[in-house]
Amino acid sequence: MRLAGKVVFLTGGGGGLGSEMCTRFAADGASVAIIDIALDKADQAREAALAAGAPPDRLVAVACDITSADSLRAAVERTLGAFGRIDVLCNNAGGSTLQDDIVTRVAEDEFWRVIKLDLFGTFLCCKHVIPLIAAAGGGSVINMSSIAAVVGLPGRDCYTAAKGGVAAMTRSMAVEYAPSRIRVNAIAPSVTLTKRAAHLMQNNPAIQELASRHLLGHGEPVDVANLAVYLASDESRIITGHIFPVDSGCSVN
Repeated sequence: MRLAGKVVFLTGGGGGLGSEMCTRFAADGASVAIIDIALDKADQAREAALAAGAPPDRLVAVACDITSADSLRAAVERTLGAFGRIDVLCNNAGGSTLQDDIVTRVAEDEFWRVIKLDLFGTFLCCKHVIPLIAAAGGGSVINMSSIAAVVGLPGRDCYTAAKGGVAAMTRSMAVEYAPSRIRVNAIAPSVTLTKRAAHLMQNNPAIQELASRHLLGHGEPVDVANLAVYLASDESRIITGHIFPVDSGCSVN
């Protein structure tokens, strides 16, 4: 049980990646607060983890809008009420849409939507949860960046800006919070076969081209979840400030 005794605050827990991470965190012994703007999706992720053998008392589904400080504070209080502490923050919530485009063509509203969810939401979660991780004696922050922050990916300039910001913030926070024994890293997935990503890939030639460069086939949600478990565990105790591609080698191909 690599995460026995640890409490994970997992945002975007009802999505394809989030649900898989929830199941993997719980399988390795963690208690998980499954945070999602849609409570029914968080409940579905909880049911999936229960079906995989997780004890019911180690899972709580919480509705929360991570772009709202009031909503986030309430979700944190619910988590503390259920488990008493937070050791790991996994900032998984985010995503782009088919409305994303090149900078000279994309609507300004889409830019601010992505920045608010992907970048500001990550910032706000860190602001409110990191003090609790410090109070618990240290732990791990796992941000979700993207391969779009590592390689040039045309046609998604809003998403690239947001995820590039997450990568930069990850590095600075790693330095800032090391004295509190808090590790801060980011995962940068390429095309990962969730239902949502498959839909985006169907309708976006740039994503199709990126997927064609995968050396070892398309990633699955479990591939991202496996790395998240490692970064949450004490096995990564001196790993901080890094952006880890989970990209089937496409960033070097």
